Amino acid sequence: MLEKSLQAILEEIEPKDETAMEEAREHWLNIAKPLFSLGKLENAVIDMAGIKGTYDYRLDRRGLLIFCADNGVVAEGVTQTGQEVTAIVADNFTKNATSVCQMARIAKADVIPIDIGIVVDVENITKEELKVAYGTRNMTKEPAMTREEAVKAILIGINAVKSCKEAGYEILATGEMGIGNTTTSSAIASVLLDTPVELVTGKGAGLTGEGLERKIQAIKKAITINKPDATDPIDVLSKVGGLDIAGLVGVFLGGARYRIPIVIDGFICSVAALVAARINPVVRDYMMPSHVSKEPAGQMLLKELELEPYITCDMCLGEGTGAVAVLPLLDMGLAVYRQMSTFADINIDNYEVFDE
Repeated sequence: MLEKSLQAILEEIEPKDETAMEEAREHWLNIAKPLFSLGKLENAVIDMAGIKGTYDYRLDRRGLLIFCADNGVVAEGVTQTGQEVTAIVADNFTKNATSVCQMARIAKADVIPIDIGIVVDVENITKEELKVAYGTRNMTKEPAMTREEAVKAILIGINAVKSCKEAGYEILATGEMGIGNTTTSSAIASVLLDTPVELVTGKGAGLTGEGLERKIQAIKKAITINKPDATDPIDVLSKVGGLDIAGLVGVFLGGARYRIPIVIDGFICSVAALVAARINPVVRDYMMPSHVSKEPAGQMLLKELELEPYITCDMCLGEGTGAVAVLPLLDMGLAVYRQMSTFADINIDNYEVFDE
C-alpha cells in the first residue's frame, strides 16, 4: 500500500518548465552587465525559474530540513562517539546551539529538525507520526530496515516538502544528524556507484586509521550479507542505508513533485540525492548543489548526478552547513536578476551574443 502511494506521487512529477527557463535566459541578456558574467549564479536563477514554472519569483522564505536518526551499525565500532550524541545535537537544534543554527541565522533560513529515527524521543522534536523506528538494525547482521520502513520514511520526507510549500517556503536546504551515517552513506555509495568500499569511505567525524579499517570491514560485511540490488535503489536503501537518508530521499522527490528547489548539502545528502535520482531521473533537475564534501566520495556523487558545486570550502561538518552556506550566494544572483537596470533602462545598446 505504501509503495503504491509512492508510485502515485512519482507519476505526478514533471520536467522543469522550459518556457520559464527561456524567459529567464532572455531577461539575463537584457541586464546591463557583461553577458554571462555571474556564471553559475545565472544558471542557478534560470534553473529555479524552470523548477518554479515562472521567470518572476522570489526566495523570501527558506527552510532547512534536518532529518535525525540513529544507526544500528554503530555497534561495530565505526564511530568515535556513541548514539547518545544524535539526540543531544537534535535537541540543540531547537536551542539555536549548533553550527548550522548560527549559519542559518545569517542565511535567514528556518531550522526544521525532524526525528525520523532517533533511538530515544527528544522533547520538542519527536512526533509519533514522523518517527518510523527507534534507530535501524545493525546492517552487518541483517537489513538495516524493512522495505516498508524505507518507503514510509521516504513518504515522510515528501510530505515534509508538501507542508513547507503550503507554509510558504520557496526553497529548502537539506541536512542530517545521525551518528554512524557516513557508514551507511558509504555503503549506499559503494553499491550505486559500483565502486570499491575503500574508495568511497572516509574517517567521518575523526576516526583513527584503525577505526577506518573497522568501518570499511563493517560496510563490506553488510553488503556481502544483505546483497543489495543495485538496480533497485529502495532495496539498497533499506538494506544498508538509514532512516535519515530515506527521509532525505523523500525531500528530493518531494521537491520535484511540489516544484520547489532543494539544495543538496554534503556527502550524506548527496547519497540521498543519488538514490532519489535513481528512483526517478527527472528529480535530478530539481536539485541545487551547494558544495563538494571533503569525504572521499563527495566529488564522485556530484559527478554521477551531473552537478557542479557552487562553493568549495573543504567542509564536512554535515547538519546542512554547506547547503545554508550557498543560500546567500543564490540571494545575490537573484538580486542582480530582479533589481539590476536593463540596457534599455540606461539607454545603452545590448551586448551581442557571439558563437564561440
